[in-house]
Amino acid sequence: MFEVNNPDINVKQLMEKIQEEVAKRSLWTSEDRKLREGAVTEKLNTINIEALLNNAEYKAQTRSQWPKKFNRFPFNSGWLQKLTLKIYNFLLKEQRAVNFSLIQAMRESLTLTRQLNEKVTSLQLQVNGIGDRLNQVEEKMNGINERLNASEQGLQGLSDRLNASEQGLQGLSDRLNASEQGFQGLSDRLNASEQGFQGLSDRLNTSEQRLSATNELYIKNDNYLKNDLSQQKRLITLFLEEAQKRLPESFNQEQIQTFVNEEQHLLDTFYVAFEDQFRGSHQEITDKLKVYLPLIAKRGVGTQDSPVLDVGCGRGEWLDLLHQSEYAAKGIDINRAMIEQCRDKGLEVIESDVIAYLQSLPDSSLGAVTGFHIIEHLPFTILLKFFTEVLRVLKPNGLAIFETPNPQNLLVGACDFYADPTHQRPLYPPTIQFLLQHQGFLNVELLYLNPVEISPFDKEDPGWQTLHNWFFGCRDYAVIGYKV
Repeated sequence: MFEVNNPDINVKQLMEKIQEEVAKRSLWTSEDRKLREGAVTEKLNTINIEALLNNAEYKAQTRSQWPKKFNRFPFNSGWLQKLTLKIYNFLLKEQRAVNFSLIQAMRESLTLTRQLNEKVTSLQLQVNGIGDRLNQVEEKMNGINERLNASEQGLQGLSDRLNASEQGLQGLSDRLNASEQGFQGLSDRLNASEQGFQGLSDRLNTSEQRLSATNELYIKNDNYLKNDLSQQKRLITLFLEEAQKRLPESFNQEQIQTFVNEEQHLLDTFYVAFEDQFRGSHQEITDKLKVYLPLIAKRGVGTQDSPVLDVGCGRGEWLDLLHQSEYAAKGIDINRAMIEQCRDKGLEVIESDVIAYLQSLPDSSLGAVTGFHIIEHLPFTILLKFFTEVLRVLKPNGLAIFETPNPQNLLVGACDFYADPTHQRPLYPPTIQFLLQHQGFLNVELLYLNPVEISPFDKEDPGWQTLHNWFFGCRDYAVIGYKV
């Protein structure tokens, strides 16, 4: 029927191609084979429908000749056949249009059906693939489940062993608790003993502090008495020597002047005790003086060719610090008690008046001249002469350092300065700076030192800063000048 109505379709040939394709897919799974077989059946149905549509389309075409079975009838002349076909075609014109529309709609519906079938087949294949993967996952899950069961059995065994261990630990814990109770009793007794020892330790510390204070006071008094006795012995010896020279005659003017000159040393021992009381300990002063070591190192002085001279060296803190830093230095002072202290430490100190000693030195013979809390003891005229002689004896590139109390701190300038009865007057920093410049020093600078650590006015506000500088500012300053 297909071949008669639609001669373009070779059904036999089409079936052979379908069978060949089925043979190629012989390795499909049962599920895939069912899907593919269903797809083949659907394809055959589609081919049948396509053939029917082709046949319907052929039947709906305009007639150009009689059906063969009408050739038996009489009146089969050419003009009658044409007239009849025209009338037939005219009468069925609308019907043909409807038939063609229906056929076209059926073709499009068939196309959509074919596409849907292909997509459904593809989705079913994907679902089957997911199903296979799920089967594999289930197999793995079964294997994991078996391993988990084995692990649970192992854990059960471990749990049994753990329970046994816990029972053993419980026994040990009971024994430990009993031991701890015993140790607690011992600890209580030990704490009571420690409290008793602490009370004894506190009493011992108090006694040691009192003993240390007493010992320090004893050492100061002992030094004072030794120095005073040494001074008295020196005066008595001097008196006896001069008396022996003149006996049986009376003392002449020169001998009396010798006694008068010794009068200036009557307060030597007093000033040693005064320094110990008000100046501060040796270590405190040494720590403060370390700020000047970089200035000595920067100028390259303190060698044998450029030694340092410390004027009014006192107890020798600065000389000792220079000696420890391997600088060549010596001191000068008129206090014999302090000179003896310095010499006992192995320091080189000369007893002489400062102006007389400087005048005895040649020009450009020293690398540096220093003086700490000495210039405030000199009258103004002596101070000018002192600066002049210092500049003369300094070598080119040498420096001078003089530290003195800072009167810009009102408590220092109005009160603390006068604690030392040998002080002349407070020295205003810019004034001393001007004096050195006027005497010929260059690059004279001021270095403010030793501020009060705790101040109620130490705030950023300018007014508070002014109060801080007045009452809690730097207690000392140094004037530093250079010879070029």
